[in-house]
Amino acid sequence: ALQRLKDAAEKAKCELSTVQEAEINLPFIISGGQSEALHLQRVLTRDLLESLCEDLINRTIDICRQTLADAKLDADEIEEVVLVGGMTRMPKVQQAIANFFGREPSKGVHPDEVVAIGAAIQGAALVEDHHQMILLDVTPHALGIMTYGSNFEELIPQNTTVPTSRTKIFTTSRDNQTAVKIIVLQGEHQKAESNELLGEFMLTGLRRAPKGQVEIEVTFEINADGI
Repeated sequence: ALQRLKDAAEKAKCELSTVQEAEINLPFIISGGQSEALHLQRVLTRDLLESLCEDLINRTIDICRQTLADAKLDADEIEEVVLVGGMTRMPKVQQAIANFFGREPSKGVHPDEVVAIGAAIQGAALVEDHHQMILLDVTPHALGIMTYGSNFEELIPQNTTVPTSRTKIFTTSRDNQTAVKIIVLQGEHQKAESNELLGEFMLTGLRRAPKGQVEIEVTFEINADGI
């Protein structure tokens, strides 16, 4: 019964991209076993669907605003706005995007195929020497390690073009320290625990010395494949 309800809801959601009302009609959705059956028949309006999705649409615009701020660009500097994903067919989403960027979004690419097309173009650019298009892949999040006091020390900033390599020198935080745990994290928070853990390893065999005298050189390297 729940699966039938989900399927009907999905169908109604798609219909409401082109009509103002969609009927959800599910006969015999559940049976009591004694010739009793529940028939579900309701009408879902586009206004109700849009009110249910309003916080998600606002979050979409917030992400657009943050992305432009990270790229140090204004909305009027964007040449084309490409819609990605099935939910961009929703008129309210398109209206919100048009209001934010001050122009109608491009509908020249199928929203369900646009990521695959982009990946194909990127793949072709990597293997063809004479490709006219230049595509730059970037790191989606900052990469770094946890330091003394559970702080996050960033080595590769967010949106750095790959391939890239960054090196930083760290020192021991305790007297006679012979080992150090290097915890690799991804994220933008200054506190280490708020970021995502990618891995950790132990570096041993350090010479005994007062704190701050033993230097450890840490290098992060990302190749063209993002590894």
